[in-house]
Amino acid sequence: MRSSLLSLSEINTRIAAAERNAGRPAGSVQLIAVSKVQPDERVEAVLQQGHRIFGENRVQEAAGKWPGFRARYDEIDLHLIGPLQTNKARQAMALCDAIHSVDRPKLATTIARLAQETGTCPALFIQVNTGEETQKAGVLPTDADGFVAECRAMDLPVRGLMCIPPADEEPALHFALLAQIASRNGLDGLSMGMSGDFETAIALGATHVRVGSAIFGAREAG
Repeated sequence: MRSSLLSLSEINTRIAAAERNAGRPAGSVQLIAVSKVQPDERVEAVLQQGHRIFGENRVQEAAGKWPGFRARYDEIDLHLIGPLQTNKARQAMALCDAIHSVDRPKLATTIARLAQETGTCPALFIQVNTGEETQKAGVLPTDADGFVAECRAMDLPVRGLMCIPPADEEPALHFALLAQIASRNGLDGLSMGMSGDFETAIALGATHVRVGSAIFGAREAG
């Protein structure tokens, strides 16, 4: 899959072209610049170009990085795209504008309790394990409808669904499955597609694409 370094403007041009090719309105796809394990100077370079939507994998890393950037740049929109432990939920909810990895009832219950306590909640995406991989987080496709209903019953602001296809399978099959689950549950948010396949994801309805290495280059740590 293609993931060579591209300028931010090149990626935005490709996103716009993919929107047009899919017959979708311009601006219907949000680019999440995945800044996990990237040095501050690389992140700041993207901020200086005017981009404001970023994704982080770990709450602790986000907590060390983004308060400082937010003090210098307005309107940063921060998305947690990695696994979330329940004991980090309060911190994640205070830091992030969206959480893409709601993947189990215990976490949903914790978020609901904290939302009631604080009176605020980030936008939520339910992670679906479309490949049914034992090592990967996410609800199974057969359990997704029930989990969406469970989250809604707790008054959680479920915006959409997220998936990470298996590395060795055709991603379009997984994007199409996620879109089907979202459609039958009346959800319009689809967080899917990364550096090597975001155009395919857009063709199949992605509203949020998560691009890291193509923007920032290779990560400097694991």
